[in-house]
Amino acid sequence: MLTANAYLDGLNLEQRRAVEYGLNEQGNMPGGPLLVIAGAGSGKTNTLAHRVAHLIVNGADPRRILLMTFSRRAAAEMTKRVERIARKAMGDKAGVMTEALTWAGTFHGIGARLLREYSEQIGLNPAFTIHDREDAADLMNLARHDLGFSKTEKRFPTKGTCLSIYSRCVNAEVPIEQVLGTSFPWCSGWAAELKQLFAAYVESKQGQNVLDYDDLLLYWAQMMGDHALAEDVGGALPRTFGQSALPAPSRS
Repeated sequence: MLTANAYLDGLNLEQRRAVEYGLNEQGNMPGGPLLVIAGAGSGKTNTLAHRVAHLIVNGADPRRILLMTFSRRAAAEMTKRVERIARKAMGDKAGVMTEALTWAGTFHGIGARLLREYSEQIGLNPAFTIHDREDAADLMNLARHDLGFSKTEKRFPTKGTCLSIYSRCVNAEVPIEQVLGTSFPWCSGWAAELKQLFAAYVESKQGQNVLDYDDLLLYWAQMMGDHALAEDVGGALPRTFGQSALPAPSRS
């Protein structure tokens, strides 16, 4: 005889605790946020998919679930897993419910979507172009060449290295000297030139209405520093899940 939650029977004890944490019969989360840190091979993706399916089965609105992971392929696979799991409990109705997971995607994809939707409030042109790492490195290289750094007597860092240094600085929010000292010591003699290069790179992005991958997350984070915007976004998406911290439900 199958139990009411037979679709969870394949989980181990710790995975099941994460999936069922804090959920009442109304699909609400009285237990508050939950952070689970797990290593490679521990079943993070499987647990996260079960968590989302379990919420949906218990009445949570899939349109109010934010499901994020690192690649488009992984996001698509995650959604398929959620449907397969939910189908065990809900039958054909599961397909309709999981199709309503409209906020499932990558961190950068969700960031881009929010930035376009709130572009007027944050002073962005909604027609901005997104540069991937290769395009961003090429734009960095153009700025590098225009400043004459590609023809220095002592070899200047390559475009890829320059972009990595820039990315580390803006994401970690630490001075370039610290980044060079801890992660790129062989470039420590170029701090002044790199500051000049990064300023030119940012100016080029703004002039071309371009955002790079770092911008998608940084602008999003800055949006959430505005109480009114954060409240508006949180009102639409009160439960958040991300594979970097699995699962991580929260109420805004």
